[in-house]
Amino acid sequence: MQDRSSRNSYVKALAIWSGALASLLLMLTGGLTPSALIVPGFDFSPKILPLASTWQVPSLLLSALICGPRAAVIAAVAYLVVGIFHIPIFHGGGGLAYLTAPGFGYLTGFIPAAWLSGRLAQKLHCNDLPSLTLCVLAGVIVLQVWGGLYLIIGCILGSWQDPLLELLFSYSLAPLPAQILLCPAVGIISIAFRRVLFI
Repeated sequence: MQDRSSRNSYVKALAIWSGALASLLLMLTGGLTPSALIVPGFDFSPKILPLASTWQVPSLLLSALICGPRAAVIAAVAYLVVGIFHIPIFHGGGGLAYLTAPGFGYLTGFIPAAWLSGRLAQKLHCNDLPSLTLCVLAGVIVLQVWGGLYLIIGCILGSWQDPLLELLFSYSLAPLPAQILLCPAVGIISIAFRRVLFI
């Protein structure tokens, strides 16, 4: 009996780490992929409307819905480590100097956002589009609040020369509509993958 439970724990650990690796790769490619909407034009031909965001945040939250909170948190931490110590994958580059950038708070917000989205999807047994979209939206809200708090604390400490309202607009309000518009898309994609993977 104990042999079977240890085997199950190995399988579970393998699934978590495999999910974390897949999530990290998805986040890396998502950060390079611009987002857009396909809308009908006046002549009913499809038009592409570019959004002011990439698939970086949606890919993180998609990973949380598909792979679970543990794998998504591991992937978010790995993404931060890769960006700080190895490859300039963040919007403004990367490296140790990025630790003092105003946008770094939003990147650290990946961790609680991934955990919350994945945990909500697990605990509530979400399998339909509205509930999965709400799980993604909860992650976006956590990400925005976390990053906003980082900006407020940084402005109080005098870390940046730009005014707080300008920073909040640049880092929160400008990308927020695109992130909200992508929430249902993440829900749709996660439903497809969850059905294929029998989740």
